[in-house]
Amino acid sequence: MSTNRDTAELWFIKARNDLKTGKDEFITKDPATDTICFHMQQAVEKYLKGYIIYHGHEAEKTHNISRILEKCISMDLSFAELVDAGVDNLTPYGTVIRYPDDFYIPDMQETGDAVRLAVLVEKFIMGKLDMK
Repeated sequence: MSTNRDTAELWFIKARNDLKTGKDEFITKDPATDTICFHMQQAVEKYLKGYIIYHGHEAEKTHNISRILEKCISMDLSFAELVDAGVDNLTPYGTVIRYPDDFYIPDMQETGDAVRLAVLVEKFIMGKLDMK
């Protein structure tokens, strides 16, 4: 039988893979910035949901980072730091820019900011958990 910790670890593996994919693409000659930003949003979403699951709660089926952060803040007020850092600004990358209906390509500055925010979340979450 899997534990909350085991299930959370699966979320963290997927989050790390999203983060790695985006970071690897970011350093290529002509990076696909929309794809990178999508993977950064996905990494953040999965790290946050993994944290929620680790602590025995159910993660809501949403891509809205603000809503997921609200749950995390209800569990630990220090998650407000991630709101202050602008992590919730990643939400549109998981929904709006995925499809050509609202065509938008982030520039390199915006993409770099998305990567930095995802790395911040990874360090923040993993620093709170005893995962070896």
